[in-house]
Amino acid sequence: MDKYEEIERSITKRFRKLIWAKFISAIKEYKLIQDNDKIAVCISGGKDSMLMAKCMQQLQKYSEIQFETEYLVMDPGYNDANKKRIIENAEILNIPIKIFNTPIFEIVDRVEETPCYLCARMRRGYLYRNARELGCNKIALGHHFDDVIETVLMSLFYAAEIKTMMPKLHSTNHEGMELIRPMYKVREDDIIAWKRYNNLQFIQCACRITERIKAEGTGSKRQEMKILINKLRQINPNIDTNIFKSIHNVNLDTIIGYRKGNVYRNFLDDYDKN
Repeated sequence: MDKYEEIERSITKRFRKLIWAKFISAIKEYKLIQDNDKIAVCISGGKDSMLMAKCMQQLQKYSEIQFETEYLVMDPGYNDANKKRIIENAEILNIPIKIFNTPIFEIVDRVEETPCYLCARMRRGYLYRNARELGCNKIALGHHFDDVIETVLMSLFYAAEIKTMMPKLHSTNHEGMELIRPMYKVREDDIIAWKRYNNLQFIQCACRITERIKAEGTGSKRQEMKILINKLRQINPNIDTNIFKSIHNVNLDTIIGYRKGNVYRNFLDDYDKN
């Protein structure tokens, strides 16, 4: 049995409940994939997107849904070592990647304010454009369960709003394109366990700004949320599960205000009517 076949088998056998079942559950619950979709599976080179690519390959083998895939790697300015690692891992995993280059790191490195926001927007734009050129109608990103929870807390603590990371989104700038997150229910600890079980080494965040932040001894807001959630788990081991369930179970009768699009509603608008 080849290495990539052993890795594929680990997903559907050893990690069936922790990874494969949750991957399938997200696709079914949120209706992420339909017949005749052509999906650009976007690979950053990290553990999350590489595992997502393997799960998508497995899904094509077993699913009754008929869809196509392109495995897209956007190079925002990786150093030679990281780019080499991505190519080598793609070969080990038997993922037929297509690489395209962008100047994102070079541009973002010159920006002082909100560089991460700019980087994310630029990445998304390049991915949509290249996916469309390949005839795709969807892009798949590797965000997982922990990303969802951390996003909810960052929005609450730093943006003063309750906002989630959605399992799928219609693009507002690229008509007919949609973003999906098939790893939405898969926990990061289980992805790490899968990586270690198969003795795989993936690139970490290769951003120049992140490298500089680490060198300065400071951390990102997302890392801050990871630390906070780990502390809260010591008090209540179900804390992250409860946060995840809560964003599926918002009680609008107890919300002071909310907005839908550009329309803001306050509980006083129809308080006396009720």
